Amino acid sequence: MTARVDFSFATRPLIPYAHDYQHGDHEPWHYHNCAQLIHTLSGVVRVETVQGNWVVPPGRGVWVPAGIEHALHITGSVAARTLFIDPLARADLPASCQVVQVSPLLRELIISALALPESYAPNTRAERIYELMLDEMRMIAELPFHLPQPQSAGLAQLCQQVCEWPGERWTLELAAQRINVSSRTLARHFQRETGLQFSDWVRRARLMAALTRLAQGETVLRVALDLGYDSHSAFSAMFRRILGVAPSDYFPAK
Repeated sequence: MTARVDFSFATRPLIPYAHDYQHGDHEPWHYHNCAQLIHTLSGVVRVETVQGNWVVPPGRGVWVPAGIEHALHITGSVAARTLFIDPLARADLPASCQVVQVSPLLRELIISALALPESYAPNTRAERIYELMLDEMRMIAELPFHLPQPQSAGLAQLCQQVCEWPGERWTLELAAQRINVSSRTLARHFQRETGLQFSDWVRRARLMAALTRLAQGETVLRVALDLGYDSHSAFSAMFRRILGVAPSDYFPAK
């Protein structure tokens, strides 16, 4: 049974919460009566929903609207700073799950909000911080860390195979052979059900696998080779293009 977790917003429009997870922790399926922004300072969080999976690398966040059933899977030591937001606080907050960029300003506001009182008077510092956080959340940018899940059995099975063996040379022709359809049919149906070309979906799956393994302390070279890249530099170029930094900078060796 999926648990429902409710919050009261009688005294403030959002509730900040800090929680640290250990590697391997798991939060079972649940949903809230409010929106949720999970910001990670370290480690990797995978958010599972019926619509697909989202992988949240360090320094980013994931937005989960009110009523969305989800489960959390933790890789590495995760320092999470969460905001539970009254869904009526702003009319134009995101309406779908998404991994988002957390600006330096919003990050500092979240940290400051942890020390704010639950009740506050109008025109005070506390009110201004809460209101500024809501304004910042209206401007958060979506990042490509979502693996949409197809609904048809054949495509779902194919995607499961890609996730289990991400290092295989997943050409469109090979994938089509796996499910006994033509390449043209696969390309058309995959785009229709996921919104992505098959090659883009594979690239995302590999990136998400890389984030999870790097967070566990595996070397960049080992991860690169296992995921089908010809070299450390080819993998690092892909990683830098998407995340803006090299994997060795994102997950420095301990």
